[in-house]
Amino acid sequence: MARILIVDDSPSQLMGIRRIVEKLGHEALTAEDGQAGVDAAKRELPDLILMDVVMPNLNGFQATRSITREPTTAHIPVILVTTKDQDTDRVWGMRQGAKAYLTKPFSEVELSDAILKTIGGGAAPAV
Repeated sequence: MARILIVDDSPSQLMGIRRIVEKLGHEALTAEDGQAGVDAAKRELPDLILMDVVMPNLNGFQATRSITREPTTAHIPVILVTTKDQDTDRVWGMRQGAKAYLTKPFSEVELSDAILKTIGGGAAPAV
């Protein structure tokens, strides 16, 4: 079981992603904006972070850069989960240190596959 931090300012997105994470048997932690996500990453040291991009205070690109460049959290993989679907957004997100980039809306299988590919365990079970 992995501890996965979900960072999203939308309560409905947090709930939906949390449901998928817990269905996979993982523990879900949540934060409601980029700065809270950075703080939670430093405090909780999760195994994986699912990061929205468009958020108040600190956007997901900034939060990802902060997490991946901080020595105490640099080992934590970040998957950007966002509505921003331009190639330039994807390239910029990966340059900030993200390990994967998933655009909303996504299916449960797509998110499960991204999680499993990033933290190990192969392909997601059929849903």
